[in-house]
Amino acid sequence: MFNKIKLQDGVNLYIRKTEQFKTVNVTIKWKAPLEQSAASERTVLANVLEESNRKYPTQIAMRKALDELYGTVLYTDVSKRSSQHIVSLFAECVNDEFFAGEDVLKQLFELIRAVVFEPKASENAFDQTVVEREKRTVRDRIRSVYDDKTRYAQKRMLEIMRPDQPASISAYGTEEAVSAITNKSLHQAYEDMIQHDLIDIYVVGDVDEQDIVTKIKESLPFKARKVNERLEEKHANTSEDVKTVRERQDMKQGKLHLGFSTPVTFRHPDYNKMQVMNGIFGGFAHSKLFMNVREKESMAYYANSAYASQYGIVYVTAGIDAELEEKAVQLIVEQLKVMQQGDITELELNQTVALLENSIRSSNDSARSQIEIYDQYKELDENFTADELISKWHSVTLEDVKEMANTIQLEVVYLLSGKEDDSK
Repeated sequence: MFNKIKLQDGVNLYIRKTEQFKTVNVTIKWKAPLEQSAASERTVLANVLEESNRKYPTQIAMRKALDELYGTVLYTDVSKRSSQHIVSLFAECVNDEFFAGEDVLKQLFELIRAVVFEPKASENAFDQTVVEREKRTVRDRIRSVYDDKTRYAQKRMLEIMRPDQPASISAYGTEEAVSAITNKSLHQAYEDMIQHDLIDIYVVGDVDEQDIVTKIKESLPFKARKVNERLEEKHANTSEDVKTVRERQDMKQGKLHLGFSTPVTFRHPDYNKMQVMNGIFGGFAHSKLFMNVREKESMAYYANSAYASQYGIVYVTAGIDAELEEKAVQLIVEQLKVMQQGDITELELNQTVALLENSIRSSNDSARSQIEIYDQYKELDENFTADELISKWHSVTLEDVKEMANTIQLEVVYLLSGKEDDSK
């Protein structure tokens, strides 16, 4: 799918030559250990780099430069995966074949160079006004979690289940850590990222591979860096006792979140079996949670499950009337128990595999999705293809699903409900 070219120790280029798109997508990913305070600095830094640089010192100048490149798009984002924090720069421009002689791609790489290597800084400090503005933006983003009660309930459930571990650390960091950032400390974070982070560069489009290598070496002269051993998530020992936590806020619909642990993680040989198990449990509209908890019993406004494979967590989210908490938990746990007993049909299995297959095939419609999927799965196999993954799903049996269900153990029940509810 992607051709790997080593540029330096710790700096790799992945090119996918394809006529599928009329654009060329360039993505750079900086990867470092996930730490709460560093996550805040790297999030603010991503915003600062996106908005201005010495060549284009204002937001207006930067946007004008993008517009003049026929509507080229460039933006940054942050994310996390297992014990890694990832800063990403995404850029997309039209293919040069539509504008002969203009070399739009070369101009794009020059623009990316300005963003990455020519930040708006002097004397080892970023522009104070820009830093304070982006700190406010990041604080607002962090605070927005409290306004979205489902996201807040999920955050609290993970904090209870995996306190001070990567599973519960936000990729954005904390408000307190953001407030402590200075223009000098942010510049140090920038230097650390440029010099020490592992870097993966992706290019997808109808391109000449050697031309891309030449352009990148000229525009993005990243130096070699030490390649550390991959960081693994340390999983806490599970307890036989289920921890139940109830909290109240000014709201109406109750948010019920259940956290289950499993030893089957992303790198486990049974990972693909667990994906299928989760699909049958609560991942799709034909799942046991949806059909029985929501549709048959009308116990929840919504009910689904998700598999956080990097952390060995399966979690269930449900919108309920708070007074139905006990019944809802019992019904959710019953759905898992029937799977543990082998009460699974061929129809459920086939529907789940078909939907998993459709989801990964549809992701092939987007260059960015191709990059994101490959960036994850190349950690297992750099020759990864969607067909290989689909083949593994098709090989899963009913007995496999039962076996996976029996690895799951309930750890946390968390309910966020309204203040006016005094039934608990």
